[in-house]
Amino acid sequence: MTEIIEFTVPNNIPYKGGCVTEPALFALDHLVNYQADVVVAGQIHPDARVLDLLRAVLQGPAAYHVSPAEAQAARQRFVTQAGQALVQEGGQVEWLEKEFGVGGK
Repeated sequence: MTEIIEFTVPNNIPYKGGCVTEPALFALDHLVNYQADVVVAGQIHPDARVLDLLRAVLQGPAAYHVSPAEAQAARQRFVTQAGQALVQEGGQVEWLEKEFGVGGK
């Protein structure tokens, strides 16, 4: 089934190791700044910062020709999929939820 909001999320984080940053924090930064082509109601947003675009869609779904429920479903897919990669690096899904203003703030 094709979603009205389509995007990819990395399955793993390209952490190369080192002492500069912890893997979990590196993974969170990578996911917050992750860029990919995003399709929203048939309109392609090339090389968009996925999290930023999803936040914009959540704030004004009508401007993107989607329903609030469709915007929420896309947010949840991002949190679920990206959260899996974050947890693999020792992070917490709640960190991504906070980026959307959910679960604290």
